[in-house]
Amino acid sequence: MSDLIAEAFNLLGDRSNMIKLCPVGGGSISKAFYVKTMSAEYFVKTNENVHRDFFTKEADGLRLIKKANAILVPEVYGEYYFEGRQSAVLIMEWVEGKTAPDTDEQLGRGIARLHQTVGQAFGLEEDNYIGSLPQINGWHDEWSLFYRERRLGVQLEIGKKYGYISGSRMKKLERLMDHLPGWINHDPRPSLLHGDLWSGNWIVGPGGRPYLIDPAVSYGDFELELAFTELFGRFSQKFYQAYQEMNPLCPGYQDRKQLYQLYYLLVHLNVFGESYGSSVDRILDYYV
Repeated sequence: MSDLIAEAFNLLGDRSNMIKLCPVGGGSISKAFYVKTMSAEYFVKTNENVHRDFFTKEADGLRLIKKANAILVPEVYGEYYFEGRQSAVLIMEWVEGKTAPDTDEQLGRGIARLHQTVGQAFGLEEDNYIGSLPQINGWHDEWSLFYRERRLGVQLEIGKKYGYISGSRMKKLERLMDHLPGWINHDPRPSLLHGDLWSGNWIVGPGGRPYLIDPAVSYGDFELELAFTELFGRFSQKFYQAYQEMNPLCPGYQDRKQLYQLYYLLVHLNVFGESYGSSVDRILDYYV
């Protein structure tokens, strides 16, 4: 692995000696490393047997969030694909810091500002990835149809292919999708979303400032993002209070929340397997 990383640094232009290369935890899809050279410190991700654009899409997402000027992200230095090795490398800024008393409030305000960045329509001009799975985008004018076809529908087809969605689960999901426009009965604006916002996808930098990492960006209903923050253990109350002071929730959010959590549970079902099946079934049984 060190020779692959060294080759990437050679392409980056940092040819100084590599002093330190240490694995760092936290990733379930890619391997991650702290790298120190004679000239700088870096965060490096590697992955084998992925599409050649896997890290390019991640880097594009980070750059789009940075452009919004709403919240910090690590600087992307370079992304590389090595055809002969079928391996990809992403080199970024190393970010490190200690949590401050107002870090959670900073995160809440930053996400609110991100969601106040409004796009021309729902989706994105290019497809990207959610975890290791494809996230199909394109531009759409109607949110409920976009969510049905490009979020739930795509995961339905993946689940059928992998064998996780069949029989009564498949029929219930199809019925839910048929009735979805009636349940998503409001008219959201197309907000810029991180797309995969859980506690492991933000880190603390200098001064206790939050940084977002590992995005799956698109423009969508900001409730989708908030619903995911509540799925696997809520963020802190300070986060939600600071967020809602800048970007209040719409009436009916609690009724829609599980519909939005369903997307992420389907993703987890298709990536990690049947351990998430009962959570998917619980939501399907609630609505269908």
